[in-house]
Amino acid sequence: MKVERASVAGSLDRSKERLARAAEVLRLEARTIAHLEERLGPEFLRAVELVLACEGHVVLTGVGKAGLVGQKISATLASTGTPSIFLHPTEAAHGDLGRIRKRDLVFAISNSGETVETNSLIGPARRIGVKILALTGVANSTLARISDCVLDIGEIEEACPLKLAPTASTSAMLAMGDALAMVVSQERNFGREEYALYHPGGMLGRKLMRVFEVMRSGAELPLLDSRANLADAIMAMNRTPGRPGAVLLVDAQQRLAGIFTHGDLARLMETEAALDKRAPIDSLMGKHPKSIGPDELVEEATRRMKEHRVDQIAVIDAERRPIGLLDVQDLLDVRV
Repeated sequence: MKVERASVAGSLDRSKERLARAAEVLRLEARTIAHLEERLGPEFLRAVELVLACEGHVVLTGVGKAGLVGQKISATLASTGTPSIFLHPTEAAHGDLGRIRKRDLVFAISNSGETVETNSLIGPARRIGVKILALTGVANSTLARISDCVLDIGEIEEACPLKLAPTASTSAMLAMGDALAMVVSQERNFGREEYALYHPGGMLGRKLMRVFEVMRSGAELPLLDSRANLADAIMAMNRTPGRPGAVLLVDAQQRLAGIFTHGDLARLMETEAALDKRAPIDSLMGKHPKSIGPDELVEEATRRMKEHRVDQIAVIDAERRPIGLLDVQDLLDVRV
């Protein structure tokens, strides 16, 4: 029994030690990133100007963990309005240097600033005519000396128990890269709509689609004269491709006059003992249908449908003529 208790106690002690070590790593990396604020100044502003002035691609390069950081920064730049690619320096030395053009900007990353493969790329890149932006932890390193602009993150204590594996330094590089990308993005007035353009497969991208991109229109738009009867409305809903859950009613000027839904029909069937299919639809339709413009965001259409607890919303033009119908199923199809 004593052995078992000792084993349990030992296990609890090890768990506490592991959690304490993890917390120490997080604290160290958080402090490292926080101290970067002190390093923001003229060189950071110059880096912003270099990226904004770049007429081609910002070409990230680096080896090992620095290369992985470079790939992430490149992806962040590309998704927030700045064309960017990643070029491995070793591959560049064997022909991929041809990816660089004079209008590009090379953004080289090396914590030590002495990575041979990365530094070897700078000379050939300069002969092409590009400027060099460096991200390093050593301000007087070889990479810093041969670059046009240097983002210096300073000497950083790694979170690794051996103080060797890139941990806090890569976190700092990522943070500085994010800071640069976000400032540049704001300077470009990069908005939600542009973000959606580059993220069509993401949740936000889908929310920022325009209503006209997902609405039912043409043969799939169920329209009916408001002077028709109930039978005509039922037939219109059932015979329209896609079987929408509603029919839009228009007046003599083809303006939106009302809406009749499957929900309305179900309620009628529950309350009317003998349903008169010849009943004029304008006496049964909803006379204040919710509507939205085709250029509004799908996100806004979703908000209105939730707010008013409706499954369909009419899409109208400036003269209130129906040009589309948005069904809740259409929103589910794009996962909004």
